[in-house]
Amino acid sequence: MKRIFVILVSLLLTASLLTACGNQTGLQDGYYTAQVSEFSHGWKEYITILVKGGSIVSVEYNAENASGFIKSWDNAYMQTMRQSSGTYPNEYTRYYANQLLEGQGESGIDALAGATSSHGTFQVLAQAVVEQARKGDSSIVLVDVSH
Repeated sequence: MKRIFVILVSLLLTASLLTACGNQTGLQDGYYTAQVSEFSHGWKEYITILVKGGSIVSVEYNAENASGFIKSWDNAYMQTMRQSSGTYPNEYTRYYANQLLEGQGESGIDALAGATSSHGTFQVLAQAVVEQARKGDSSIVLVDVSH
């Protein structure tokens, strides 16, 4: 009976060690959001990630105005920005979000020409949201990105 108990305890310890090693990023499962603390040009950028099994499985990066309207949905803004910058919110938000997803918060984010200001904001928000996920703190973290 003692031998069976020792074997069971050994198996449980091995299983818990393997589970801990599988989550090398140290990210806790859940939803996490980082948002800029102040509006800039009428918008507040934010990142929300979903972590499952210790990995980022979903990233949403966007901005909203005071009424909650999403920047990527603003067709007039898209047309204006596309003509002046060569990119637009629906393109660069997906580009940056995909890089965070692929790099799992462990690698740098390449800038997209025409969206360099958002690139800087994205990097600060990404660092903050990944830190929230490491802590397992699902409260929205407000980040000062004033330059």
